[in-house]
Amino acid sequence: MSHGTRDEGAPRTDGPVPPGRRAVVVGGGLAGTTAALALADAGVRVTLLEGRPRLGGLAFSFRRGDLTVDNGQHVYLRCCTAYRWFLDRIGGADLAPLQDRLDVPVVDARRPEGRRLGRLRRDPLPVPLHLGRSLAAYPHLSLADRAKVGRAALALKGLDLDDPALDERDFGSWLAAHGQSPRAVEALWDLVGVATLNAVAGDSSLALAAMVFKTGLLSDPGAADIGWARVPLGELHDRLARKALDAAGVRTETRIRVTSVRAGDDGGWTVDVPGETLRADAVVLAVPQREAYDLLPAGALDDPERLLGIGTAPILNVHVVYDRTVLTRPFFAALGTPVQWVFDRTDASGLRHGQYLALSQSVAHDDIDAPVAALRERYLPELERLLPSTRDAEVLDFFVTRERTATFAPAPGVGRLRPGARTKAPGLYLAGAWTATGWPATMESAVRSGVGAADAALGALGRPRPRHLFALEEAA
Repeated sequence: MSHGTRDEGAPRTDGPVPPGRRAVVVGGGLAGTTAALALADAGVRVTLLEGRPRLGGLAFSFRRGDLTVDNGQHVYLRCCTAYRWFLDRIGGADLAPLQDRLDVPVVDARRPEGRRLGRLRRDPLPVPLHLGRSLAAYPHLSLADRAKVGRAALALKGLDLDDPALDERDFGSWLAAHGQSPRAVEALWDLVGVATLNAVAGDSSLALAAMVFKTGLLSDPGAADIGWARVPLGELHDRLARKALDAAGVRTETRIRVTSVRAGDDGGWTVDVPGETLRADAVVLAVPQREAYDLLPAGALDDPERLLGIGTAPILNVHVVYDRTVLTRPFFAALGTPVQWVFDRTDASGLRHGQYLALSQSVAHDDIDAPVAALRERYLPELERLLPSTRDAEVLDFFVTRERTATFAPAPGVGRLRPGARTKAPGLYLAGAWTATGWPATMESAVRSGVGAADAALGALGRPRPRHLFALEEAA
């Protein structure tokens, strides 16, 4: 994964660099930043345009008083080779370390205190034995359910991810057909699936769910080890990303809205922004699907309306600051309660006294528009059920962040709606977690899409592929 040091101003390529070419990347999220870095590393002159005042897309930070707050809790897994490459490329790998070994505390609020805690953790054994001891002792499943989970996992491992029929079927019905009880779905399959897919099993494409479980739990013993930022996301996805872009020679412009993208008479492209017209040999649209639909010129896709058929799903984050420490673990997952995952963000936020917890609530259709007061009444008592030490603690701050279109909805049939990087218009490419990466809407999918768009553009521009960029393919 390492790619050595870089001389500033020197493109990272493996051969002679042809005369300069120009590219415009629209969108400064992870997909656009990745595409811009990859193109610049190959000697292309890149302009990156972002409408917001910052980079990072939907994985960003903001200030609230003395705190630096992430809009939502984001994690990645050891199997996320593209995002790990991205962290390495911007010099942020040490700021978002991985667990030494998968270990997820799971608390069931319905069980008596003292008997609530279970753990999902791996042993240093080959797949699938690496999870065998953990599942055999997992208290949130009956003995019968534990045995059936193992059989379903083996059946899942045997699925062919290239079979298009998997995308048409939902994961919930597949689990039921393979003997999984509602309890097993809640306590295991949805525990993982809701967090990674942003949908319950019954609403998830079997293809995407199978990809998540095969890659994360059934490929390599360490694949599901969890990593997360120990600093605010803005430190990684904005400050360090911008520093890397600057060093690569990318012109980065924020607070810039692209009004149109047009094919030029000379075979190039024209990108219009207020007060300026940019010309380019290649354009990457790294924006959400609806924005891409609005910017696509006629004929760029056979059926552009399919982009509008890709649904979205919300994520709600609940932020609570207590006057004292109430949680001694970095995070835990919960059952038998509306609460899903709880993370300690105290150090990362800069809080000096007390403790700051962030609750990440996927599939938040019921809560996404609820008033803050109603959410406070709903979630503070649940935290008291889960964490007895909160009962004597004072709540110093309570607030929520809402991403109504946090991810694309991984519904059955979505696979045929997701376009690839190439369009029918030469020199115009698409990137974004919603494009056809094979992954659900994750940071990994976003970075992979940026790599794919850059690779396609470099081929068309006749530029050499930077060797370091594709180390992630070998790792995968």
